[in-house]
Formats: sequence, C-alpha cells, structure tokens
Amino acid sequence: MKIIMLGAPGAGKGTQAKMIADRYGIPHVSTGDIFRANIKNGTKLGMEAKQYMDKGLLVPDELTVKILLDRVAEEDCRNGYVLDGFPRTIPQAEVLDEALAGLGEKIDYAIDVEVPDENIVKRMGGRRACLSCGATYHIEHVPPKKEGVCDVCGQELVLRDDDKPETVRNRLKVYHEQTQPLIEFYQAKGVLKSVDGTMDMKDVFAAIEKILEA
Repeated sequence: MKIIMLGAPGAGKGTQAKMIADRYGIPHVSTGDIFRANIKNGTKLGMEAKQYMDKGLLVPDELTVKILLDRVAEEDCRNGYVLDGFPRTIPQAEVLDEALAGLGEKIDYAIDVEVPDENIVKRMGGRRACLSCGATYHIEHVPPKKEGVCDVCGQELVLRDDDKPETVRNRLKVYHEQTQPLIEFYQAKGVLKSVDGTMDMKDVFAAIEKILEA
C-alpha cells in the first residue's frame, strides 16, 4: 500500500499520515525528515543536498527522488509507506512515477485532504507555540491551561511568523499554483481519493480508513 498525502499547508495531512502509518504498520516518510537524516549521517546524497540547502536553493527533483527511493528501498517499507511532503509539483510526480515503474511499482492511493483556504487561515492563526520547549497549542482546539502561557515550561506562547494570516495566504497561493495541479494528475491515473478535512480529526481518519479498506 503506497500512499501519497495531498492537501494545502495546514490541512492536517501530516497528522493523518502519522495515523495511517500507526494503523497499518507502514512508515510515515516525510521528505524533510529524510533530508535531515541523510545530512546528519553524512551520506553522499545528503552532502549533495546540503550544498543546495546551504545556499537557500531548492534541492533538484532528481536528487530528491534519489534520496526518497533510497529510503523506500529499506526493509520497513516492504509492505508500503505514506509519503508526506512529496511530490509537490507535476515534474516531481513524473520523476517519481518513472522511478517506481522501473522497480515494477506504482502509487496505490493519492489522498487529498480538502479544506477551504479561509478555514486554514483561521486554523493556523489560532496556533500558538512555545519557543522555549517546542510545545504547540491551539486557542480553540488545544488551549493551554493559562492563556498565553506554556503548560510544560511556563514560558510565553507566541504566534509564529509562519502562522500569521498574510504568510499563510502566501503559502496557499504557492500551493494552488504548484501543488494543486497534482490533484488532476492523480485523478487521471485513477488513484485520487478526496476526504473532507474540515471534519473532526478522528472523522477524517475514519473516512480515510473506509477508502483504504474498500
């Protein structure tokens, strides 16, 4: 079972990816984590990626796919995996498809977690983070015991720049331009499934389970 998670930033696809991984005993493969692990372990591919990242450049698609294929060739991915954060563009999806086809494999499901932009702006604008210990909260859904104060270490909670409405709207604009075309790409391949991401987290997961177990 090879799954790709699609959805705008803040749609909750990372949370759902982790839940799928736990439920079906397959790894949650996040490209950000793979890059960090390769760089930390000083692998040849990691060092190559680091040269781009140090200059603030995007890692080329071919190199990203190489690193990804390296990861999914590991023993724990034998029964499948959930990809989170890749592909982000049509060229990346094409390179991935080609590489998997060379191994006699393909993506089984592309799950799109659909959430309207305004819901995302509101959802992310409610996030609060503790810069001291890294704990995160949401003023509506997971509020701290005392407003503006971290439950864990007592430090002040802040709205990160990443979560400010203007930044979120900008990230959504980039998403609609670059990543949303993937929805049509996977639809044409007959593997796209959509779920309503505005529901409660558990209900979203129940909808995904229904798709995977149909």
